[in-house]
Amino acid sequence: MWWDSKVEEIRDEARSFAESIVAPIVNRMDVTSEMDSHLLEEMKRAGYMSMLCPKEYGGRGLSTLEYAVVVEELSRICGSTGITIAAANSLGVYPVYLFGSQAQRDLVLPGVGEHGNLISFGLTEPGAGSDASGTKTTAVESNGNWLLNGSKCFITNPRFSTWFIATAVTDPDAGARGISSFLVHKDTDGFSVGKAETKMGLHASDTSMLHFEDVTLDTDAILGPRGDGFKQFMMTLDGGRISIGAMALGLAQGSLDVALRYAKDTLGIEGKIHGRQAIQFPLSDMATQIEAARHLVYHAAYLKDQKQPFAKQSAMAKLYASEVGHFCSDSAIQIMGLDGYRTGSHVERHLRDVRLCEIGEGTSEVHRIVISRYLLKELEALDKATRDAKPETEKVTA
Repeated sequence: MWWDSKVEEIRDEARSFAESIVAPIVNRMDVTSEMDSHLLEEMKRAGYMSMLCPKEYGGRGLSTLEYAVVVEELSRICGSTGITIAAANSLGVYPVYLFGSQAQRDLVLPGVGEHGNLISFGLTEPGAGSDASGTKTTAVESNGNWLLNGSKCFITNPRFSTWFIATAVTDPDAGARGISSFLVHKDTDGFSVGKAETKMGLHASDTSMLHFEDVTLDTDAILGPRGDGFKQFMMTLDGGRISIGAMALGLAQGSLDVALRYAKDTLGIEGKIHGRQAIQFPLSDMATQIEAARHLVYHAAYLKDQKQPFAKQSAMAKLYASEVGHFCSDSAIQIMGLDGYRTGSHVERHLRDVRLCEIGEGTSEVHRIVISRYLLKELEALDKATRDAKPETEKVTA
């Protein structure tokens, strides 16, 4: 259902890229906390910043599944590389294409497709936490323009981005329906990128604050209809969760790869340690959970490509894959002992990197709430269908 020769070819391409270009510099990037500039240019040339950009704008026009496979393969070697391309595509390209006017698409997307320009998504704010509707940034109409003021935090790729999507309150009394989205160019007066965040993991991923101080925007800078911002970023995050699931899946697979090789090659007191049940059992659990997570991620991507409802499945994929990623990297360290605990062991970095997957684009707790709501809606729909299907006489008797 999911796999074909094109997906296989894209996976092989991404795996080769990760192993030949990313792997030799991944530890250095982790230590310096900087994305390698040569790697960034190589990713642009490979079209990894424009995977979800349609071919008509010079992008690769990949399906969601093909794109998820690339994120998975690059994350298998480096989580920072995986999240860099994931944010650029699912949080950058996707909402511009989905919600932007034709004029906005023509303005922004050719730069993505032809030059690999990045787009950053500004949603999270200081103090708002998981409450995406608690936006404090404001956009006020002034002299025929919009005046934008506020700050965003933990934004991915801002130092590399040309365009930014920022959510702001346009109608303070309308609650979630009073939030709108805006397109902001990096050179707009009053806009600035704050200092880089110091993080537990994903060191080479560029993460910073955004500041808007009396940023003046034309009326056509609003993305989609006024007041649609909340709906837009909820739809964007539904797709972004597939990306995070794919990233966590790659980190889990990378951890298993390292642990399996270590178990095969390492001598213990009674020979190679892979012969011990204490090693075989966690390896088997890791492989089984990875396979289950992969089915969830690929299935969510498939549904999205088929234009079928996928929000529940993307929440499940992100929730499960992120927790599998944590389990696998932690288990790999336990299998390898001090060799896994040591900085530069790959699995130690994977454990730090995958922790973000249980927080970003909705915490695991939020996703459990989301999934339970879908389950209740489905039960209510089933109960209604059952009631409606009863014969009239039975309804009267009841």
